[in-house]
Amino acid sequence: MDRSKKIVRPKAITPRGFKDNFHSYLKKRDEVLEVVNRVYELYGFERLETPAIETVDALGKFLPDVNRPNEGVFAWQDETDSWLALRYDLTAPLARAFSQHRNTLQVPYKRYSFGPVWRDEKPGPDRFKEFYQFDADIVGSSSFIADAEMCFVVFDVLKELGFSVADYSTRISNRKILSGLVQAVKLADDTDLGDIELVVFRAIDKLDRLGLQGVESLLGKGRTDSSGDFTKGANLSAGQIDTIMSFLKIKDNDPYKALQEMGLLIKDSEIGQEGLGELKNITDALLSEGSSNPSFRIDPSVVRGLAYYTGTVFETELTTTTSSLGSISGGGRYDDLVSRFTGQKVPSTGVSIGIDRLVSFLHERDSKKEKGVVDVIVTVMDKNLMQHYINIASDLRAHGVNTDLYVGNPKDFGKQMKYADSRNAAFAIVAGTNELKDDIVQVKDLKLGRKLSVDISSNEEWKEQPAQFPVKREELIEKILELLRS
Repeated sequence: MDRSKKIVRPKAITPRGFKDNFHSYLKKRDEVLEVVNRVYELYGFERLETPAIETVDALGKFLPDVNRPNEGVFAWQDETDSWLALRYDLTAPLARAFSQHRNTLQVPYKRYSFGPVWRDEKPGPDRFKEFYQFDADIVGSSSFIADAEMCFVVFDVLKELGFSVADYSTRISNRKILSGLVQAVKLADDTDLGDIELVVFRAIDKLDRLGLQGVESLLGKGRTDSSGDFTKGANLSAGQIDTIMSFLKIKDNDPYKALQEMGLLIKDSEIGQEGLGELKNITDALLSEGSSNPSFRIDPSVVRGLAYYTGTVFETELTTTTSSLGSISGGGRYDDLVSRFTGQKVPSTGVSIGIDRLVSFLHERDSKKEKGVVDVIVTVMDKNLMQHYINIASDLRAHGVNTDLYVGNPKDFGKQMKYADSRNAAFAIVAGTNELKDDIVQVKDLKLGRKLSVDISSNEEWKEQPAQFPVKREELIEKILELLRS
């Protein structure tokens, strides 16, 4: 071998904007998904699974801060030169699937979906290019009750996950009101209202992240972030910016007073008044007798970044920590998305729960009380007795007990105990020649002796601990099952 040639090895790093998820996180995610699945079905939603890959045309140009259909998504051309892309959300694929199969689907169509989505956008703290979403949508209903149900279903998911109404805040607005606001600032006649409206919407949508000053810059000439990247602004006048900033500062806890203040600023806008009426209807529903939710409030700064929203929009964020998690759920009405395929208006509304942020919070909160990956570790005292250990492990597994048979070096018992501790196992089975000759095993309650385990280096020392006791081999399964239930 020529030692002069340097071996170039790949770096063991994840791509920027992606992350690895390990067992305890994934188990917590499975728990959350099971809760969301159950709640969605309680509301009558049925599951739909669409491909991770869609045509770029089907996905459409709806992502924030992008100007081309294939910008912001992971896109490529196939062998026929057609553009394909990884889905950036679960709503655009729903619009395609409903349009494609509408003759076989009942209307209103209530569906839920979950899975990863991908966005080729600038990553940041707790902001990744791949993340998990869990959506519920109602296609074919213009009723404000459908919008309210999107909020109710999130409330019930959070309740089932152990949150109280004091732990989260739901903010609601309406895109039509924002359109009325853009009209109220009286843009010049030659201004492309659609383009400038989108720039204004996206500026307002960044309020939580950039604050009032950052939004004000984006409404004006633009803003340079800490990395030196420049975002072009809406180039509004000082007076126009002042009107919009006054609108964003409406934060009255009484939703009807907030609606009244918003109405004064958009009194001359027909579309604004229409949105105001829709927002009042959903407010009435959310505050109706038996469904009052003190965590709900009107917030005119809620926009939602995706361009396909046409009416009610809402976001929910956790308020249980001193540092904000940001939005864990959001959605709204998108009455024009399906019509891209059918040419007919199909009113629709939906909500998406960002599973990653929610799971990260719950995983950190519950980490100290998490159940171990395995229930029992079967230690190995003598490699010549391996068949006995295999039989013990097999019997436990056959009765539904998560069991790990130690496969490391059997000579170092202390290392076996440290291994059991690292796996957060509840119990260890210890059996040498003398125990098996008497047809017994030693059961160590690791939950009681975990702090001492790192200092024990021999089987004899381990036996002296009060948390260890003998069990007849024939009674082992019954005893372990009893201990696990207690």
